[in-house]
Amino acid sequence: MPPKPWKTLSNRQVYQNPWTRVREDIAEMPNGKTTVYGIVECGQCVGVLPFVDDKHVVMVRQYRYVFSENHRWEMPTGGVKPGESILEAARREVREEVGYDTAELDHISTYYTSKSVMHEIAHLYIGRGLTQVQAVPDETEFLEIETFAFDRVLQMTLESEIRDSMTILAVLHAARQLGM
Repeated sequence: MPPKPWKTLSNRQVYQNPWTRVREDIAEMPNGKTTVYGIVECGQCVGVLPFVDDKHVVMVRQYRYVFSENHRWEMPTGGVKPGESILEAARREVREEVGYDTAELDHISTYYTSKSVMHEIAHLYIGRGLTQVQAVPDETEFLEIETFAFDRVLQMTLESEIRDSMTILAVLHAARQLGM
């Protein structure tokens, strides 16, 4: 028998900016007791592992403020804007971040990025049939772009050089599809 659901008694917004909302709920647990529950809401996001040919992918590197790092590679990722479809967002992110239009987007996974305190749903794709266009990153993105052999990207993933969960999942899915 599945666990009984909790009941939300109240919630209040603690903080909000254009990308994130933080709220605090008072929830009643199945035993009748109450608890405070903090939730970070980020909406939906997309990630695309863009294959320029059967053996090479385009990756980006940027400064990641939260971890104070600028040396890890990742695939193009980003948030879904209001009124935008998941597929439109995926195509936009590849165009903005690495300068390619994507003819094919193969869905490989939808998952919760952090199921306990974060309300964010990630949609992952493999992109193929790329046509080069002008990259126009967001005003907060300062990107380095490089094409890698997929074998190298898989190795970086297995050695924890790549630590972005969206990229890790997409690379492992792609490796499985390629029989690696």
